Amino acid sequence: MKKNRFSVRKFVNKHSSFVLMAPYTLLFSLFIIIPVGAAIALSFTSFNAISRPSFLGLSNYVNLLTNDAVFMQNVLPNTVIYAIFVGAGGYVLSFFLAWSLSQISRIPRTIMTVILYSPSVTGGVLLSTIWSAVFNGDKRGLLNSLLLKLDLIDSPIQWLQSGDHLMPIMIVVGLWSSMGIGFLAILSGILNVDKEMYEAARIDGVKNRFQEIIYVTIPAIKPQMLFGAVMAIVNIFKDAGTGVTLSGANPTPDYAGQLIANHIDDYGFIRYEMGYAAAVSTVLLILIFVLSRVVSRIFSSEDE
Repeated sequence: MKKNRFSVRKFVNKHSSFVLMAPYTLLFSLFIIIPVGAAIALSFTSFNAISRPSFLGLSNYVNLLTNDAVFMQNVLPNTVIYAIFVGAGGYVLSFFLAWSLSQISRIPRTIMTVILYSPSVTGGVLLSTIWSAVFNGDKRGLLNSLLLKLDLIDSPIQWLQSGDHLMPIMIVVGLWSSMGIGFLAILSGILNVDKEMYEAARIDGVKNRFQEIIYVTIPAIKPQMLFGAVMAIVNIFKDAGTGVTLSGANPTPDYAGQLIANHIDDYGFIRYEMGYAAAVSTVLLILIFVLSRVVSRIFSSEDE
C-alpha cells in the first residue's frame, strides 16, 4: 500500500502540470472541441435530427454559396451592415465612452458605468418590453403616438414589420446594448495607465488629448483593446435575438433583419435541415476566426 501511495505521489509530482490541466482539458474537450467537431462533421451530411445522417460531401457548402439566394442577397449583406455599424461602431463608441468616464471622479463614473453596462445584461428582457413598446405598430406605440401628436405622420407605421425600418432599429438597439464586458475591460485599462507616461509624453511634445490617446493611451492598453475587439466580433456574429425578438418572427419580415445566426436557427430548428445549418455555422466559425486573427495582428503588443 505504501509503495502504491509513493508511486501515485511520484507520478503526480512528475506530471503536475498535466494533472492540473486535466479538468480544464476535459471540460474544454467536452463542451467545445467535441461539439465543434460534430458540427463540422455534420456539415458534410444531410441530417433531419431523426434519420441517420447521409454523406453529401461539399454539397451543403456549394448550395450555400451558389444556390441560397436568401443567404447571398439578404443574410450576408445584413450581417456585414450590422457588423460595421454595431460591431465596429459599438467598439469605437465603447472606447470613447470609457475614455470619457475615465476623466471624471470615481462616484459619478461608477454610476454611469453601471447604467451603460446594464443593457448588455438585461437586453433580452428590455427588447421585449421597452423597445417593443417604443416601436409598436399601432397608435399605442410610443414613437407612433408622438409622431401622430406632432402631425408628422397620418397613420401608424409598422416599424418592426417593415423591411425599410427593421435594420435601422436593430442597429440602434444593438448600439444601445453594446457596452458589455469589452467596454469594462477598456475602461479598466485606461484607468490603470501610469500617469507618468502622460507626463513623459508632454515633455516629448504631445500637446493635446487627442495626441495622448493616439500615442499613449491606445498603445498602453493594447491587451484590453484586443479583448474588447474579439468580444465585439463574437457577440455581433452570434447575435440572433435582436431582429427576431423585435419582429416576432424567424425569418424576419422580408428578411430585412436576417443575420447569419438567424439563418442557422431557421434551417436547424425550424426546417430541421441540421446538415445545412451545420455548414452555415462552420462558415460563421471560420469568419469569426479570421477576423479574430486580423484584430490580433492589429493589436499585437509584440515589438516589431
